[in-house]
Amino acid sequence: MTVEMERRRSPRRRLLKSAKIVFNQKASVVDCLVRSRNDTGFGLKLEGVAPIPDEFLLVVDGEKINVAKVWQHGLNVGVAIL
Repeated sequence: MTVEMERRRSPRRRLLKSAKIVFNQKASVVDCLVRSRNDTGFGLKLEGVAPIPDEFLLVVDGEKINVAKVWQHGLNVGVAIL
């Protein structure tokens, strides 16, 4: 049996909050769900298949946060706070 090493620098807190991915000079918006958050980033689930850029604005509860995509597996995306 193998144990996967935890790669996060800080523990994550599970959430279920609606959010928006905003890019292309605010012309493009993609709905998503924030599934987890820690001090350095977020775990997101996209509402549907949509290309997202490497850096974008994440809007959660009215808070605008600049983030960078770290990984993406299908509809699941990990982002780091810039």
